[in-house]
Amino acid sequence: MPKVIAVLATLDTKGQEAEFLREQLQALGSKALLVDIGVLNTPATRADVSRVQVARAGGSSLAALRAGHSRETSQPVMAAGATRILQRQIAAGTVHGVIGLGGLQGTAACTAVMRALPYGVPKVMVSTVASGDTSPYVGISDITMMFSVGDILGLNPFMRKVFANAAGAAHGMAQVKVALPTVPRAGSAAARTQAARPLIGISNLGVLTRGTMLALELFRARGYEAIVFHAVGSGGRAMELMMRQGIIGAVFDYAMGEISDELFHGLRAGGKERLSVAGTLGLPQVLCPGGAEHLGILVSSPHVLPDRWKQHAHVWHNEVVLAPRLNARELRAVAKEIGKRLQTTRGNAVLMIPTRGTGSYAMPGGPLNDPKGDAVFFAAIKAALPSTIEVVERDTHAEDPAFVGEAVDRLIALIEASPRARPRRRAVTRRPRRLRR
Repeated sequence: MPKVIAVLATLDTKGQEAEFLREQLQALGSKALLVDIGVLNTPATRADVSRVQVARAGGSSLAALRAGHSRETSQPVMAAGATRILQRQIAAGTVHGVIGLGGLQGTAACTAVMRALPYGVPKVMVSTVASGDTSPYVGISDITMMFSVGDILGLNPFMRKVFANAAGAAHGMAQVKVALPTVPRAGSAAARTQAARPLIGISNLGVLTRGTMLALELFRARGYEAIVFHAVGSGGRAMELMMRQGIIGAVFDYAMGEISDELFHGLRAGGKERLSVAGTLGLPQVLCPGGAEHLGILVSSPHVLPDRWKQHAHVWHNEVVLAPRLNARELRAVAKEIGKRLQTTRGNAVLMIPTRGTGSYAMPGGPLNDPKGDAVFFAAIKAALPSTIEVVERDTHAEDPAFVGEAVDRLIALIEASPRARPRRRAVTRRPRRLRR
């Protein structure tokens, strides 16, 4: 059966281009589903999903949107309607990819739809603004941004080639046989297999990379695959979205700098939900406050220390990213926030504390080493955690092979323990012991 590629466009201004995409997709062996997200003027070609249908799915009527005479107010409604329509069709297996066409407003509308679609669904956005900062459009989705070079206003030999390439990209991606993990039917053989070997999410920072690489090796040796996320805001959010979509089934949340930066306006801020999703879903998780003792601050001039951080120990991560060490008062606030976000965790979780430092900057000999500050931080974390999370302290640093090895072993034990056999844990603080390499 041919694959179906939805084409999102305002067919009053981009009807020719959308029709050309239909022809190109058909020539390749796919089918096009033209979705009209325009409002004001007459469509220049036939839509497979009309603007009337899109507006109704968005909770309004086309007449009401036209009466407003404003693309700014109609755009969110049309984006919401197109999202609902495509989500249903993708879930039913009747749409297999999406191409969007747009300038500033069209790109915003099309990518709003794309960001709401599952990971793995091909998403190609042909845009006049794709050569600049595309982060507001892409967010944490797997959107492929394609710069149109010329404006999307009429066909010519150059633009035909651009649109033909976009059709080829979406068609080719839709043919790929590799599939993402999904949540299988409960009780099925697939469900039992996935429960035994879920994809593991790992959060990582540069100060934890050696430990993360070791964890990957150890998981692989035990038959598990893992996906690593750079915990700089977008990484943590993407990891948790994959949890919600059933792609990730267990978590080694090794880095918590996204929580510190959320509180103190650093560049790694992870958002309000960060650290709460695994507990809400009941996923097995091993946690470590890696990298949470410092921030990532983007400065305007290379190596110029802002007044705000002159009283803090600090190191330059690179010439424009400052990493100041938080003081005891600030660390207590981070600990309180970590505990607050983990209140939804009702068991199936272990927090491991490396008392000799939460990353390469904070370990003995590191530029941000501060044992007294660490002690305040760890005590505050233990006081803030819910009693359903087991606490394990080890007299080592976060990248020590023994610490990483125990974290891997504990997560696998949580995964492999049957739900009936797995008791709800209460907090246990173990006597620190030195671990040898």
